[in-house]
Amino acid sequence: MRKALLVVLAVVITASVAMAGAQCPPSGPTETKFQVGLVTDVGKVDDKSFNESAWNALKDAETQLGAVTSYIETTDPKDYGKNIGTFADKGYNVIVTSGFGLGEATAEAAKKYPNVKFIGTDQFQAETIDNYAGLIFNEDKAGFLAGALAALMSKSGTVGAVLGTDVVPPVVLFGKGYEAGAKYINPDIKVLTAYHPGGLAKGFIDPEWGKQTAVQQIDQGADVIFGAGGKTGNGALIACAEKKVYCIGVDTDQWYTVPEAKAYMLSSAMKLITPGTFNLIKAVQDGTFKGGNVAGEVGLAPFHDTDPQIPAEVKTKLQDIDKALKDGSLQTGVTL
Repeated sequence: MRKALLVVLAVVITASVAMAGAQCPPSGPTETKFQVGLVTDVGKVDDKSFNESAWNALKDAETQLGAVTSYIETTDPKDYGKNIGTFADKGYNVIVTSGFGLGEATAEAAKKYPNVKFIGTDQFQAETIDNYAGLIFNEDKAGFLAGALAALMSKSGTVGAVLGTDVVPPVVLFGKGYEAGAKYINPDIKVLTAYHPGGLAKGFIDPEWGKQTAVQQIDQGADVIFGAGGKTGNGALIACAEKKVYCIGVDTDQWYTVPEAKAYMLSSAMKLITPGTFNLIKAVQDGTFKGGNVAGEVGLAPFHDTDPQIPAEVKTKLQDIDKALKDGSLQTGVTL
């Protein structure tokens, strides 16, 4: 009897140790683990936009590459450097930083930690660094397509754009591209454009401002609105759905991420952030990673629920514009 009790006790102790180990992951990487960390901007990792697209790339790296992944959500821009350093000091192999605002802090970290590979979305490098890749996009082209779609579908001759802060050049490129695309279709169209006044700290996390601004534009006659600016833009999309007005999302296919607006979402002006970021992470693991500026693809998302409402000639026109933008025979004319 005593022997049996000892055997049972040993089994219980062994199981308890195993469970404790499963619940307490190591604080830093091991020699056999490929670790990838994400530092967001002041938006959350589930912002249904830019940060979430980057996080989805890390989740793909986890399932397809066996990577161990984690993220830090930034609440104050002053913490960019500290948050990046948290991963670097733990010896992470790759650190992804999300958005233009982290560009300076990422470049500084890349110089400080030459053995770590850095990937920065929307971060153009005037001076390239070997261990730092900036994933950049032609936002003016994506915006141009969105503006063309808006003008082709507008019946009032007025369209709107509710945007994040104009401190961020890619946001301005989206806005100017949208206006250029709309005027390419209809030179007389009226384009209402509003940028959030709160800078990097608030420009992308204010859905109430986005919603109120979209309602103001609708009251001024806008019957298609482009919402481009994280949660701020999402507020505009939701306002459009409530007012039964067409809208266009941004960065990712927002038909999936803002379900409240599905029925009225024509499309989204996409930066293909997830595949672009994943490919760079994979390049690190494969040993083919190169620093510098890397151009990601842009385009319009599928039409989904609104597809039956979009005439065939509109779809054909958009395909022609997309082809011309890609082969260079059509220029947006947008400059900063």
